[in-house]
Amino acid sequence: MNRIKLFSIAFLLFIGASNLMNAQSKIAHVDSQELIETMDAYKQAQNELEKIEKSYRDQIDDMMKEAQKTSERYQAESDTKTEEENQRRMMKLQEMQQSISEFSQDAQEDLQKKRESLLRPVLEKAREIIQQVAREKGYDYVLDSSIGSGVLMADGYDLLNDVKDAINK
Repeated sequence: MNRIKLFSIAFLLFIGASNLMNAQSKIAHVDSQELIETMDAYKQAQNELEKIEKSYRDQIDDMMKEAQKTSERYQAESDTKTEEENQRRMMKLQEMQQSISEFSQDAQEDLQKKRESLLRPVLEKAREIIQQVAREKGYDYVLDSSIGSGVLMADGYDLLNDVKDAINK
């Protein structure tokens, strides 16, 4: 009778321990920022964004040069103009500055929208490939170990190279 109890207890402990081992999740980590920065689609998006940003900067620079020339001309001619004319010119310069400021703000908003639209597919592809590789390797969770993500990693499996390999296939 004691042997049956002992065997039953041992069997229950064995079942409990194996269930506990099965309940533990496998966790890996990946530096998603490093991964994304190595992707060709990310590099292409960054190049396009840089071109758009340069175009906006050039336009703003041209507008500012024009405003500066106009201001210098108005200052040089101010002694020969009436007070009323100088006031109108001052208002025109303020309108030019306002126009430059509005254009700059619109350019920043447009650039931000363009950045989101170009990078969304890149981020989605990275997420999908990370998920695929994690599933193939049998990991239940993947933590983002990018700087500033809040995860400090000392050990654990790093999926970065596996994911890079999957992207390059």
